[in-house]
Amino acid sequence: MKKRITYKRHMMKCCYRHPPGNEIYRTVVAEQSSVPSDNKQNGESTSGQSKLSEKGGSLQTLSVFEVDGQKSKLYGQNLCLLAKLFLDHKTLYYDVDSFLFYILTELDDYGHQIVGYFSKEKYSVESYNLACILTLPPFQRKGYGRFLITLAYELSKKEGKIGTPERPLSDLGQVSFRSYWGRVLLEVLRDHGGNLSIKDLSSMTAIRSDDIINTLQSLNLIRYYKGQHIISISAKVIEEHMKSTSKTKWSIDPSKLHWTPLSNPLTRRPR
Repeated sequence: MKKRITYKRHMMKCCYRHPPGNEIYRTVVAEQSSVPSDNKQNGESTSGQSKLSEKGGSLQTLSVFEVDGQKSKLYGQNLCLLAKLFLDHKTLYYDVDSFLFYILTELDDYGHQIVGYFSKEKYSVESYNLACILTLPPFQRKGYGRFLITLAYELSKKEGKIGTPERPLSDLGQVSFRSYWGRVLLEVLRDHGGNLSIKDLSSMTAIRSDDIINTLQSLNLIRYYKGQHIISISAKVIEEHMKSTSKTKWSIDPSKLHWTPLSNPLTRRPR
């Protein structure tokens, strides 16, 4: 909007207080520590007013909305144009019909405020589970990027597929995903004593085998022997790496994720 008066008139007429899509996830977090608070005694906040937690920090309600680019085309295009202000490599902003947008919001007295989003293709031949990801500058360094990456892989688990982000990755994207992959793989190996194969790790985490191998190689936890990759690890080595990797601030409760995968039109049976 070119003029402030146009914006004010729009705000007076527009009654929407959340993205034009289905809310698929909601949780309450402690705002100061950015740690999810899923305690049943606290319950889920349905208002934007901050409440004091037992530890003295205010609580913040986070929600995720799924927006279909075909049904809300103008909204999707505007969202991509907004992302283009902060992402130099962002090129797609017009053809949004084939994409789904997952928008993370904070709830306050004025409604749901966008803090970040990621997009993915509805039907990806390469099994890409994420095409573009953005956390708006005022909300960075709060763990929201990790939250969105975690959500992308939780959706892949719901679909029963092995996912990977769309290539090529930016430098920042490479660091973010490598950090997520490393932490998740280390936690799984720690819980199972390291007695897992690459295939087992892939099926449990929905991370593609190539991403697992590259991540473990960067941590010096895998070696190539007689034509196959062998995980060489001990409990002490895992703990040492866990101390050096960034701690996950977010954990998504799958029971709160109300989402159903799209049916692929290529697999539908003719009537």
